[in-house]
Amino acid sequence: MNIAHFAQNRHSTKAFDPTLKINEETFEQIRTLLRFSPSSVNSQPWHYVIASTEEGKQQVASATSAEYPYNEPKILNASHVVVLCARQQLNDEHLNNVLEQEDQDGRFASEDAKQTQHGVRSFYYDLHKFDMKDTQHWIEKQVYLSLGTLLLGASTLEVDACPIEGFDPKILDNALGLREKGLTSLVVVALGYRSEADFNASLPKSRLSAEQIFTDI
Repeated sequence: MNIAHFAQNRHSTKAFDPTLKINEETFEQIRTLLRFSPSSVNSQPWHYVIASTEEGKQQVASATSAEYPYNEPKILNASHVVVLCARQQLNDEHLNNVLEQEDQDGRFASEDAKQTQHGVRSFYYDLHKFDMKDTQHWIEKQVYLSLGTLLLGASTLEVDACPIEGFDPKILDNALGLREKGLTSLVVVALGYRSEADFNASLPKSRLSAEQIFTDI
């Protein structure tokens, strides 16, 4: 596989064909991409709400209709919509849950190794919480790593995608009951297959030249 081909040929899809649906096998691969995204010290500070029903997509679209009406049809016509959410904090319950899962998956040769991992993860969380005071920003950066994984991965599956930040997070958080779960919405990704109305599909890709963005030392 030439992965650069997919990076060069993917685009943000501006119009989806509502009659075309992502099959279950393909979408299961998308779930795997999200689940296995990288994160700092394997903190996994995310949650994904997946809307594939008309009712579910309407709930997500409710956060766009007032101020961002141009994003509403992208959500409603997509096959699936993923709401990428960030945890509001990494509490002891979450940190211990991650640690126990690592233990079950056989990552530790000994109890000492397990406790060392727990200490390292807690150290970095406390560093951002107490010293750098940028906990939420740090958490959100991890979620955006999974966004990049999703967008490139979807293109290798020949699934079209459009990342959307144009929505009211307060409305969406309320619609999905996220705040009660200690979560907040960050970005929405519409997934499916483009329609003929997708003007962006025929436009050439445009990026700054390699000479402008790379420095070899």
